[in-house]
Amino acid sequence: MNKILEKIGEIGIIPVVKIEKAKDALPLGRALIDGDLPIAEITFRTSAAEESIKTLTSELPKLLVGAGTVITVEQTKKAVSAGAKFIVSPGFNPRVVDYCIENSIPVTPGINSPTQIEMALERGIEVVKFFPAEASGGLPLLKSMSAPYTGIKFIPTGGINQNNLCSYLSNNKVLACGGSWMVKANLISSGNFDEITRLTKEAVSTMLGFEFAHLGINEENKDKAFNSANQLSHFFYFPIKVGTSSIFAGSGFEVIKNRFLGKHGHIAIATNDIHRAITYLKMKDISILPETAKEKDGKLKAIYIDQEISGFAIHLLQK
Repeated sequence: MNKILEKIGEIGIIPVVKIEKAKDALPLGRALIDGDLPIAEITFRTSAAEESIKTLTSELPKLLVGAGTVITVEQTKKAVSAGAKFIVSPGFNPRVVDYCIENSIPVTPGINSPTQIEMALERGIEVVKFFPAEASGGLPLLKSMSAPYTGIKFIPTGGINQNNLCSYLSNNKVLACGGSWMVKANLISSGNFDEITRLTKEAVSTMLGFEFAHLGINEENKDKAFNSANQLSHFFYFPIKVGTSSIFAGSGFEVIKNRFLGKHGHIAIATNDIHRAITYLKMKDISILPETAKEKDGKLKAIYIDQEISGFAIHLLQK
């Protein structure tokens, strides 16, 4: 898959932005970065689109900027010249799509039928935009429509919001979701960029779904681990589950038979998508410890990061 499209998949959410005045582009871009969502699709629905893309790409190199609602080859040329790294169209315009392919420009054309999916596959396109997602039939249509096609991913857009975001992203055919609920035009025009940052952080938090899973307690040896686990069980009626390297007392406490990472033990944090969680932690300059990775059926299920909090290592878990 194209590197830009891979990056979009790692980020997971694409803010679809309509800017009326180019002067609002820079504070908008900063609001998205402050909200931990370094990506923007600037739609060609206003005359400010081209200048806005130019401003964002020149002033905020950390922001991945693309152009949306691109319906002509001329708009494609303007967008790319301004610095857009990817092109998104509402429908499947063969002229726009073919021009992008010929010039190695990442493009996600809009589709909502099997015929259009096959038009994309015929051209070697790996990612398409499912639009308008909710109005076309939502996730049930996407599931049934995409079933025969194994070599393509979708970016649902149109009707995506805080409430249905995770439902779409949980489908393995969905690369990312596009939405405008965190970058509504009235918030931009009124200069309410603090609210855009808040809504953006809220969207990222919802997508990642971080939550406490269990507390790991380091013990010096197996006997002490059994003693601690049995105490927890005796006091609070937690069931005991003995594993190879640890003993669980209920689902909230894991007592390690031999000292491992962390002065005192570890805090396990569950997430909706462990790979995406790693991406977002890396944005905060937090690395992972590859040697601690645990897989099941070829899929990453758990890994430690290289940080401790109050003497506890941090352990990511795939929900």
